[in-house]
Amino acid sequence: MIHFITLTLVWSLFPGKGESAEKEAPSREEILEKRMHYYFKYQDELVPWYYLAAIDQYERNVQDVRKDIPKRESVVAIQYSDEFWSGALNPKLNDTSITTIKYFGGLGLDGNNDGLADANNDDDILFTMASFLSKYGTHDDDYQLALWDFYQNEQTVNQIATIAKLYKHYQTIDLDEHTFPVALGYNYSYRGTWGANRGWGGRRIHEGTDVFASYSTPVLSASYGVVEIMGWNQFGGWRIGIRDNHNSYHYYAHLAYFEKGLKVGDVVEPGQVIGYVGSTGYGKEGTSGKFPPHLHYGIYKFNGINEWAFDPYPSLVQWEKEAKKKKK
Repeated sequence: MIHFITLTLVWSLFPGKGESAEKEAPSREEILEKRMHYYFKYQDELVPWYYLAAIDQYERNVQDVRKDIPKRESVVAIQYSDEFWSGALNPKLNDTSITTIKYFGGLGLDGNNDGLADANNDDDILFTMASFLSKYGTHDDDYQLALWDFYQNEQTVNQIATIAKLYKHYQTIDLDEHTFPVALGYNYSYRGTWGANRGWGGRRIHEGTDVFASYSTPVLSASYGVVEIMGWNQFGGWRIGIRDNHNSYHYYAHLAYFEKGLKVGDVVEPGQVIGYVGSTGYGKEGTSGKFPPHLHYGIYKFNGINEWAFDPYPSLVQWEKEAKKKKK
């Protein structure tokens, strides 16, 4: 994990306009460092860096999975509508004039003091977002109200709040590590079970991968995240839902019991024990034993409009390999 409380940047690694594009592409670590530079540059006593970073990461996540939104290839991923930036009645939708933007009620601002408010400039983009948030107050509830006004989507607000909570807790944006969700020191088996028919509770398909293991085998968090849901579900039995910083919801079902002390709102990290394998579910609370003990693991992605499941099996295979390498 890379921590960024003190930043040392090698600016020559990021060519500006007119410089050679043939230079070696910056490493992942260098990209993260430059993002952190921008977040720290535009934070202040009203708006902390981790909220700016969370909004930027949310936008990046959405652009990665949506074909109807252009992907912004720059340090900062945040994008604004023409109406927000230039003003709803401004005849020039991509206006950069501070005077006319203000005249037409636009909110675009000049962050780098070049006399322009450019919606394609990273400084202007981040300064505008910091200024927008600061008008609402200095508490989490204030930031979330600002985000509601900006996105008009409750799930988006909750997702950004989760990312901000993770960044604040770990004081870094380098939270991409994953691991296999069952402890490697125990016997287990799994295969791709995506799309298989399920009959109990009505006709439906299997949205996940089953990892078969003995009762009480430790179940691990596969990612960094915040516990969003814990409790009973008639299909999943005792289950836990954890949301990460990539708009992904990790679902762990059929648990025998939860790790002692774990609760909704807790921050977890890869490899942390969250529960234990069981065979609960398919009935009223407490039902168990209707099938062999196993962990049902699923991943759901939020794209800014809706949430959809995708096959976790390829990821599990990769995470298992990486976990075994680390254990050697």
